[in-house]
Amino acid sequence: MSVEAREAFLAGPHVGVLGVDDTRDGGGPLLVPLWYSYRPGGPVTIQTGRETLKARLIRGAGRFSLCAQVESAPYRYVSVEGPVVAVEDPLPPAEREELARRYLDADTAAAYLDANQRQLADDVLIRMRPERWRTADFAAFAEEFEP
Repeated sequence: MSVEAREAFLAGPHVGVLGVDDTRDGGGPLLVPLWYSYRPGGPVTIQTGRETLKARLIRGAGRFSLCAQVESAPYRYVSVEGPVVAVEDPLPPAEREELARRYLDADTAAAYLDANQRQLADDVLIRMRPERWRTADFAAFAEEFEP
């Protein structure tokens, strides 16, 4: 994908899969699905509980990866990795609301935010500067096999 295409794709409301090194007991990376936000040219932003395993591992590693994909043909994905450039604690309420509205319609977002007030109060905002990108768009490949 071109730079513009990969950034536009990542800016879409995909569920991302976060990856971060987890060297406890010789294990592999921790991989978890989550909501994220991204604007072309800016940082990748995630929210998580300040004391979750995910947050602790990110603090220790100082970086993380994120992969977003389309799960139906023609398949596409963008994977990005980079250093943490900011942690905001507590999570700004406007950022919490923006993320909920990115993934949910207005009524559902309001209900989600209301129902999860206590849990969301324990969240932090983590910003990552994209450094390494990996992408694939199998649309052109798929066209070769169309009857």
